[in-house]
This record gives sequence, structure tokens and C-alpha cells, in this order.
Amino acid sequence: VYERIERPLISILQQMEAHGIKINAQELKRLSAEFDERLKILETEIFSNTGIEFNLASPKQLGEILFDKLKISGGKKNKAGAYSTSAEVLERLVGEGHQLPEKVLQWRQLAKLKSTYTNSLIEQIDPNSNRIHTSYRQAVASTGRLASTEPNLQNIPIRSHEGRKIRRAFISSPGTQLLSADYSQIELRLLAHVAKIDALKEAFHAGKDIHAITASQVFGVPVNGMDPMIRRQAKAINFGIIYGISAFGLARQLGISNTDASDYIAKYFARYPGIQEYMDTTKKYAAKFGFVFTPFGRKCHVPNITAKIPNLKNMAERTAINAPIQGGAADIIKRAMISLPNALAQESLSAKMLLQVHDELIFEVQDDELDTTMSVVKKTMESAAYLDVPLLVDMGAGLNWDDAH
Repeated sequence: VYERIERPLISILQQMEAHGIKINAQELKRLSAEFDERLKILETEIFSNTGIEFNLASPKQLGEILFDKLKISGGKKNKAGAYSTSAEVLERLVGEGHQLPEKVLQWRQLAKLKSTYTNSLIEQIDPNSNRIHTSYRQAVASTGRLASTEPNLQNIPIRSHEGRKIRRAFISSPGTQLLSADYSQIELRLLAHVAKIDALKEAFHAGKDIHAITASQVFGVPVNGMDPMIRRQAKAINFGIIYGISAFGLARQLGISNTDASDYIAKYFARYPGIQEYMDTTKKYAAKFGFVFTPFGRKCHVPNITAKIPNLKNMAERTAINAPIQGGAADIIKRAMISLPNALAQESLSAKMLLQVHDELIFEVQDDELDTTMSVVKKTMESAAYLDVPLLVDMGAGLNWDDAH
């Protein structure tokens, strides 16, 4: 792992950090003003609902408003004597039909985006290059995942409308486009590989909709004309299983009862018995040795796997199950990153690799080289490893990061 993955990657990361990525500062300033206006509107609506003005950034004051003044039930105090107002608590209240916590969650997300991105990214633009130069750290996560710092460009929320607006501020230089190359469902593919799940392997080889196939096999419904909600439930289970999701966690995510969630998970394991076998074997191995391996030989240590405190032990077991999968994905994209500069050079292509965001690579590509570059990048990434299932890369290009998706 060190000689063939980590050491060759150092020079690749150095080049990426040196290239940086171009930022539209005016767009960030405009977004900052837009977010500021929306924060004020949300504040006005929240204060109107509560009948009192308070510091929205203070969890203590928010807890007192929700559970003392408004008498919402279910408040729990921590050791310091203040009510918990974590995202988990607020999401539970939203699920119970309360509107105020939903507005508070919206306010928090906007405030974080404004402080973490629209404001701070402007300050981090290099005056000489007019680009942002993130730093990559290789020795942070035991799974081998890269960490991005100063600024962290791996945590911009992509599912929210506001997060996508921030990605629009990441732009290409004149005469070029940003190319996004993203491994499709790589962790599910690794699950099929490491747990040796024949039904999942067959679906991936046939290029079928894996979530629809799972829904059909678990819930006994035909793929054709499937209710999108049933597919969504299967998707939540598919991805949740990788992270050791509990019935409670699945119930909260899908807005269903704990009983139904337990039933769904039981049906899933009954349909794919190899997954349960993989989980049990992995937990036993981790408990015995204190670590697990990725398919490429990376050793992922699992502290607390023999802890006496149930919460610590359960979390460690979930980590042990996920580490070979998440770590395997990290190893694969690193292998691709090492191969790409030579692959591009052999075709006399001038594309520059700028960013890595977990399963995605971002390149800056000359307009007249786009088609050839896409072909080379796709071929190189899809052949970075050979699993029991094919690797598939989704690609897109545009003048900004959001349009490249």
C-alpha cells in the first residue's frame, strides 16, 4: 500500500494543490448577500412564531424556547442542564409535524454555508493565481480516504439547492471546461465483491438499476412500473447496510415505524444472506486482531472493537464492516489518480487534475481536447482495479462545477 499507492500519490497531490481551481469571487459575494437576506427572512419568521427574539446560534436559548416557552414535549437535558437541540433532535420534531424546528434547521444550514464557504472562500483566493489551493492530507482516516483542508472542499453539500449554488462559483479558465468523473455506486459494487453477493453481481454485470432490483427482490414487486417510493426505500437500505444502519436509523430516514424498518432489514438479509455472513465474519476478525483489510491490503485499525460499553462497541463494529468497503473505494480512486497523468501524457493531452472529492475527480480540460480526454479518463478510471463486478464512471463537463454534473 505504501510503495504502490501512498508514495506515488505524493507528487500527484502536490501537482493538484499547485494547480488549484479558479473561483468566481463576484459570484461568491452575490451568494453571500443572497444568503444573508434569506437568513434575515428566516429569523423574522422564527421570531414571529416564538413571539420573542433570541440568539438563534445559542443551543441553550433555542432549547428553552422550544421546550419551556412553547411546551413542545420530548426535550432532554444534558449534563450541563441545557436542552439538546442537535440536528437529530430537531429532525425528530420536524417528523412530529412541528414547523419551527424545520426553519431553525434551514437557518443553521444557510448560516454554515455562508460562514464556511461564501465568506471564507473569498479570503482564501490566492492573489497571484486567482485560484483556491486546497491541501490534501493522506494520513488522517484509517480507511485511506483523503482529507481536504484550508479550505475543505469535500463537504460542500451537493444534495441541497444552496450547496449546488456554491459549486457554480468554481469555474474553468477561458478556453477550458471542468470535467467531472465520478465512480458510480462504487461502495455497493465493492459490497457485492467483498461479500460475494451473486444477485448483486448479476445485476451490476447486466447494467440494471440496482435499487429497483433490490426493491423487487426484497419487497416482491415487479421492476416495471415500480412506485418511486419503494425504490427510494430500497436505495436507503442498500446504502444504509454499508454503514450498519439500525432499524431506528432507517425508520427515521424513511419516516416509517421501527417495526416496518426491522421487517425491511430482515427481508434484505434473507434475500442476500451473504451480507450477514460478511458482517459476522468481519466483526469476529476485527475483534480478534483489532483491524480489518481492504481488498488491496490496507490495514484499517478498529479501536474499541472489544469495548465493554455497548455504544462504543456497536460503533466500532459498524466501522469494521464499512472500512474494507470505504477503504477499498479510496484505494481504487488513488490507483486511478496515479495512472492518469501518464495516460493523458501518452495521448498528448494537456488536461490538469484539480480536485478529488471522495469518488469524484475534477479536471480542467481544453475545449478542443474534451472528447478525447473524457475517453482516456473513463478508460483509466474503470480499469484502476478488477473486481467481480465492473467499475463504471459517470462523466459530465461544463463551465462550472455544478454544470459538470
